[in-house]
Amino acid sequence: MSLFDATPPEHEGRDGEAGQRRPLAERMRPEKMEEYVGQQHILGPGKPLRAQIDRDELQSLILWGPPGVGKTTLARLIARLTKCDFVPFSAVLSGIKEIKAVMADAERARRLGHKTVLFVDEIHRFNRAQQDAFLPYVERGDIVLIGATTENPSFEVVSALLSRAKVYALRALEPEEIVILLERALRALQLTAERELLDQIAVYSNGDARTAYNILELAASVARDGAIEREAVESAMGRKTLLYDKSGEEHFNLVSALHKSVRSSDPDAALYWLARMMEGGEDRMYLARRLVRMAVEDIGLADPRALEQAMAAQQAVHFLGIPEGDQALAQITIYLAVAPKSDAAYRALNTVRETIAKSPADPVPMQLRNAATRPMKEWGYGEGYQHAHQFENALNSMECLPERLRGTVFYEPTGRGIEERISLRLKEIRAARKKS
Repeated sequence: MSLFDATPPEHEGRDGEAGQRRPLAERMRPEKMEEYVGQQHILGPGKPLRAQIDRDELQSLILWGPPGVGKTTLARLIARLTKCDFVPFSAVLSGIKEIKAVMADAERARRLGHKTVLFVDEIHRFNRAQQDAFLPYVERGDIVLIGATTENPSFEVVSALLSRAKVYALRALEPEEIVILLERALRALQLTAERELLDQIAVYSNGDARTAYNILELAASVARDGAIEREAVESAMGRKTLLYDKSGEEHFNLVSALHKSVRSSDPDAALYWLARMMEGGEDRMYLARRLVRMAVEDIGLADPRALEQAMAAQQAVHFLGIPEGDQALAQITIYLAVAPKSDAAYRALNTVRETIAKSPADPVPMQLRNAATRPMKEWGYGEGYQHAHQFENALNSMECLPERLRGTVFYEPTGRGIEERISLRLKEIRAARKKS
């Protein structure tokens, strides 16, 4: 068979006896762009790469991303949609000799009017001399080079080649995207599985579709009565699955248990409920948002750093993903549970809202208004304003509430944590204002 024979070998088919012997991940490769899941940031309508494919004006490119996100699949689709001969090339198995042989065939194909997409998997494994061997053929247009790498191309691909190829960063697949792929695979296997099991596989695979397919295939091998069972998925993953409806009652029961354990200063219980939700496949960013809320609702000014720590944990979860980011969630859960508690700021805001709802919207006192124009100044805007920095200890006697609400106290700090100091400071301020 010629190097550029467009006829797929027997094992390339999706169906049939030969196709069934191939791994599920290989059998489920999409054959149309519409079947490709994920990477909409580079393949969505109007995106540069999609436009190149649609116009058949492809240039050499590097696909950079973690394993199992569709780099090889995308390269195959590009070759198919742009009517190019597709030549897969492994950096692990090939050297200079193989490169020269492939390049000679590609040059002959170009003279015959055929375009060649040379797909180099794990291009970062080629040394500098091997990568340099591609340069003249890329420059002459004998090949369109598509390199795939899990490593940063800036460090692993020679600058001369990098300058001639556009780098596209592929992202780890979202759990929802992996579920779509698993549902499609179930239809191909003519099997069924509970949605919660698919959610578990999607979370466990950590954005890697190949891992998800492998787990499903292992579980499918012992399916009974056309259904994949929970025990089979647990065995394939090597861990217990904890199923719960993330939009139903059990979801709210668990998050309520987490919140109330933190509020009750019980770090052991808080960690337990946190882990239950994580093992059940809960969205990590949802957990991070709930913990940020606890920081402002239940710790508040008793420990102002709690909010800082919660936001830092949210950023760590977003940056690290699963499973590394789970440790950040555990750390902030412990911090919030042992931190001094105060809902004084929370209650103060609610009291202010109740007051506003029950009373007229009083005008802003004249002394607080800004006299932006001469007529406004003549009308009394800003009259009686006391600039705090012109007074001893920056404390003045100016009223800042509407006249009807003068003297109202909304915020009453507790004596816990930092609020003990805040309480003392407020007493000093209020005493000084009353004296002046």
